[in-house]
Amino acid sequence: MEFVTHEKLTIVGAAGMIGSNMAQTAMMMGLTPNICLYDPYGPALEGVAEELYHCAFEGVNLTWTTDIREALTGAAYVVSSGGAARKAGMTREDLLKGNTEIAAELGKNIRAYCPDVKHVVIVFNPADITGLVTLIHSGIRPSRLSTLAALDSTRLRSELARYFKISPDEVRNCRTYGGHGEQMAVFASTTLVAGRKLSELIGHEMPETDWHELQQRVIQGGKHIIDLRGRSSFQSPAYLSICMIAAAMGGKAFTYPAGVYVHNDEFRHILMAMESEITKEGVAYKNVQGTPEEHASLTESYKHLCKLRDEVVSMGIIPPVEEWRSLNPHLK
Repeated sequence: MEFVTHEKLTIVGAAGMIGSNMAQTAMMMGLTPNICLYDPYGPALEGVAEELYHCAFEGVNLTWTTDIREALTGAAYVVSSGGAARKAGMTREDLLKGNTEIAAELGKNIRAYCPDVKHVVIVFNPADITGLVTLIHSGIRPSRLSTLAALDSTRLRSELARYFKISPDEVRNCRTYGGHGEQMAVFASTTLVAGRKLSELIGHEMPETDWHELQQRVIQGGKHIIDLRGRSSFQSPAYLSICMIAAAMGGKAFTYPAGVYVHNDEFRHILMAMESEITKEGVAYKNVQGTPEEHASLTESYKHLCKLRDEVVSMGIIPPVEEWRSLNPHLK
């Protein structure tokens, strides 16, 4: 089999449903023959590894370990879903303290065992904040870390296709920006529906009330999966996060919005979903274009993330903003 790279990929949290699906997806996509599965819970991790061995993938050197040092040493790429999962009745923000503590530990371990890592993808919620915490403690360049945010945009794509009764392939350039949470900014101005601008359809073929209801379905898309299945999403985040790491390896560029460290004239010292692209050079973003109303929504999302960031500072998990450079000199 021809692989995208032969460098080591480590999947953190591999005993969980997202992690185990990420491992299988990476193997099915032929990303690399060198995959290491890590999780502190050994029995479930061994069970995942055994199942993957039984798939009989050719040419893959699959290893597993409960030792984080062994897992990260020599890793060129890391994807982590290694936080607590969202349960019924919880928001992503309800996971803040426990998962940011896990993120801080992950960042410190990256600094210690694979400081030259080429790209890290953070999946566990609240992903904007856990990604930021990991970045601060790891000391790596911001272009080398991204977080899963595309799931909101793909949910928008799905909802619009269902509403207009067309193929999802006819819905293009769906975009949500800002936080991956209740305060996300769901844009209409970027989207084309069967070649027509969504913003021109709203108020005509799509009543304003329908658009607002659809936006809420996108925002509550994760909750809906929990209500239907009794557990949080795992197939879609697994696939999208592996597409992100595949792009960083040099595969097809990933052009859905990703969570990226942002520091510009308007949004500062934050990690959030922007118009971005992941390639072998890392993740890069550009400023979001939208209507005044959309921009106001994005600003509110940013303010919400700043509040969460400041809560994590008050917990002592990350230092105050002005001290970040002492841990990561690449942060402005």
